[in-house]
Amino acid sequence: MASQEVKLLSLWVSPFGHRVEWALKLKGVEYEYIEEDIFNKSPLLLELNPVHKKVPVLIHNRKVILESLLILEYLDEKWKEFPLLPQDPYEKATARFWANFGEAKLLRPGWAALRSQGDEKERALKLWIEDLEKIEGELKGKKFFGGETIGYLDLAMGWISYMLPVWEEVGCLTILDPKKFPSITAWTEKFLSHPVIKENLPPRDKMIVYFEKRIKEPVSAQ
Repeated sequence: MASQEVKLLSLWVSPFGHRVEWALKLKGVEYEYIEEDIFNKSPLLLELNPVHKKVPVLIHNRKVILESLLILEYLDEKWKEFPLLPQDPYEKATARFWANFGEAKLLRPGWAALRSQGDEKERALKLWIEDLEKIEGELKGKKFFGGETIGYLDLAMGWISYMLPVWEEVGCLTILDPKKFPSITAWTEKFLSHPVIKENLPPRDKMIVYFEKRIKEPVSAQ
């Protein structure tokens, strides 16, 4: 696949963009990366994604695909190398369920909890940890979410492995206690040790500076 046939608009720190990049690299797809500034969105981004005006945006042969989880499925249909989703319909539906759970109950609420204050913060973190326990249960006894190799759900949940520790540091919190979350802890080590993942992570020090700045912004600026 020639590089000019596949383009990806993303942001260096976007967990949504990184899951797409990981999938492209796991499948050996050449692509052109276009960095976006979410605070000064390019005319190209606004043209390609006029509804949400967000990254990532995948362009394949001039066709535009939006939303990272849908992009993962698109890539899995188009490039059969290194399959991501299970073939079994039940297992596929289950993977999709937990991916959506991660979006709705963990990623976005986690950022909101980090930015809240006082009693609201305590309540939000309590609910968040309870939902994280459900992921712990889903991983119990497994190497990766789908079994022995990295798959769709690992990429969807991958932000937990590298971004959550940064949030903990920025927010002076301890969430992923290895004793409370042994399965997630073990999965994190395996996930981050995979060459494709390890070589395609945003710099930790740069992330800390970024999130320290973002956490101080008014909610309306998010």
